[in-house]
This record gives sequence, structure tokens and C-alpha cells, in this order.
Amino acid sequence: MENKDKNNIKIKTPARSTKSLTVVVCVLAAVLVISIALIFVVSQKIDSLAGADKQLKLSGQSGFSCEYSEAQKLYPFSEGVLKVTNERISYLTISGNDIYSSSISYQNPQCVTFGDYAVVFDLDGYAFTLVDTDKVLYSKPTENKIKAVDVSENGTVAVITDSDSSYGVLLLYDVNGTPLSQWSSYNSGYPISCAFNGDSSLLAVSTLNTNGAVVVPYVRLFTLTEGDKGTEVADNAIFTTEDSVIFSTLYFVGDKIYCFTSNSVYQISGTEMSKIDFDFSSINRVTLVGDKMYIVYSDGVSQLNKLAIIDGNNTVLYKSDIGSEVNAVCTNGDLYAISVDKRIFIYRGSALTDDISVDEDILRMGFISGDKLCVVSSGGVHTVN
Repeated sequence: MENKDKNNIKIKTPARSTKSLTVVVCVLAAVLVISIALIFVVSQKIDSLAGADKQLKLSGQSGFSCEYSEAQKLYPFSEGVLKVTNERISYLTISGNDIYSSSISYQNPQCVTFGDYAVVFDLDGYAFTLVDTDKVLYSKPTENKIKAVDVSENGTVAVITDSDSSYGVLLLYDVNGTPLSQWSSYNSGYPISCAFNGDSSLLAVSTLNTNGAVVVPYVRLFTLTEGDKGTEVADNAIFTTEDSVIFSTLYFVGDKIYCFTSNSVYQISGTEMSKIDFDFSSINRVTLVGDKMYIVYSDGVSQLNKLAIIDGNNTVLYKSDIGSEVNAVCTNGDLYAISVDKRIFIYRGSALTDDISVDEDILRMGFISGDKLCVVSSGGVHTVN
């Protein structure tokens, strides 16, 4: 009986070996696919970093050196830099000399600049300050927490705050700090962003209504006119679309308003809002340069950034890969500079004019003295010709 039982034993080891081999092959195939994808991405990044027209050692350029923690507090502004800390706003020359300074007490200070004006505000705090190149113009408290700020070419300041009684509040002040308007959003939803047109006569505000099952975006248009009692603000128009999108950025180009979502572009022309047929999978940054829009986008997660330049006729004038990590952008007239990885690309109109490789990480940039760049890097403030 024992021999018979032994003869009836079935050996299953080969089946197990076949299953194990199948698993190993699948794992190796997956690793191979991932490796090929990584090699492709890395090769693209290497290609994007190759071929710069010139190389600069930033520490050898004029300016001043400082620690990385100090450099994070510096913002290029006009012909110098603003140093913004929790306790003080200081305007410095490119050499680091103090022009003026003023005390503040902000928990999370942020800075927005436009031409000869800059606004320093306490994000999620209750105060902001307007400065120009000569002095601090004024400081103002707010009743509610500040969510966003913009400043126009003539120094008009728009402040978006939250509110206990509405979706949010839009406050407008002139260059002297005189309150111009206070608009509370009751039906349009949460105010998100705003933009002035070129002569500061119009203000567009993006809002988002989430009261219901469907998200509804709006763009409110306000007119700012000079009257006998100063600047008067009036509600002009309202636009919306059936698409459930969020207009995070707005720009005026001529008499049109361009509204940007995370992956699409809408246009307001006359009384109509329509979606433009652009192929931008993931829009990362938009900058208005004269009558052109410079759009930094990618084809998806972990993909290289690309730059597209479009005009007010919705024509794509330029499109190219630019690199992996975008650090900073700045404009002056028809000039546009963008720092990507450790490269600086400079465009005039829609043409690439300079391609510069640098040896330090760039935090912020700004144009000074026409076409000269002020660069705030991890090692200090320097100028690039």
C-alpha cells in the first residue's frame, strides 16, 4: 500500500515555476518600459540645456552677494530691488545701498510690481502698502483677509478679500490711498483674480459660483471714469459660459479679454464669450507682453515645459520646448525673459534674441535700464547685459 501511494503522488512544482517565471517576466517588462520612459525624459532635458549662446558666472557680474535666505526676500523693482521682510520694506540700489525703508508687521508678506509701482500685502492678513521708486505712498488696513492684489499702470490698487456676509469683496484705491469702490459678491461667487486694461479704465474680475450642483464661472467688467468727484466705478457687464471651469488668469489685449483655465483659453469679444481652439494640455504660466501673450505649458505631468506666443488674432507666432523647471519671468515693453533650469531665454516680439546659461539658481528677474536684466539668484543680486 505504501508503494502504491507513493506512485500516485503528483508533483506540481513545474506549475509553480511557470507562474513564478511569468511574474518575473512581467516585472522585468515593466521595469524596461519605465527605464525607457525615464531615458526619454532625461534626454529631452539634457537637449534643452545644451547649446546656449553664452555662459555667465553670475558672481562675476555687478551687484551684491547675500545668503540664500536673504535673496528670497528680494524683488527686482524699477532700477533697484525691494527687500520685503515681516518687519520692513526697503528699496535698495543694485549695489545694495538703502534708498528708503518703512516698518510693517506682516505675517506672510507678498509683493506685486507693475512699472513704477509695487504693492506689498499680507496674504491671508489684514493690510497692504503701496510704494513707488521714491517713497512709501500709503499703507491701508482691511476688514477681512486679503486673498489677491493687483496694481494698474497708474497706481490704482485692486484688493480681493474674503467676507463673512458675502462670497468676497473687491476694494479699489487710487494712487493716493483714497477708497474708490467696494463691491461685494453675492450672486457671482468667489472673486478669484482681476486685471486692469492698458489705460486703467476697465477692470475685469473672475468669480466662481459653487452654490449648487454645477460650478459656474463669471467675468465681471467694471468701468473706471474720471468725474467731478474723482474716479467713479460702475458695473458694466457680466459674462459666463456653460463649461464648469475656473478662470484663474485674465488679460486685456486691445478690446478683448482673454480668460485662462488650467488647460484652455476663452475670449470675450464684444458681448460674447467663446472658447478658442488651442491645444494646451496643462497651462502653467501666462504673461502679457504688449499685445502678445506668452504661455508656458506642458503636455502633462513630468513633461518638459513649452512656450507658445499668441497674438490678439489668436495666431500662434512661436512654439518651442524650453526645459524642465520655470523659475521666473519678467517683461519690459516688447521684451520677455524667462528663466528655465539654469538658462535665461530673452525674446523681443516673437523672436528669441538671447540664450544664456548661468551657474546659479535664479529666484526672480526684472528689467532695468531698458534691456538689462536684474537677476536675483541663490547667491545675491546681479545684472546681466
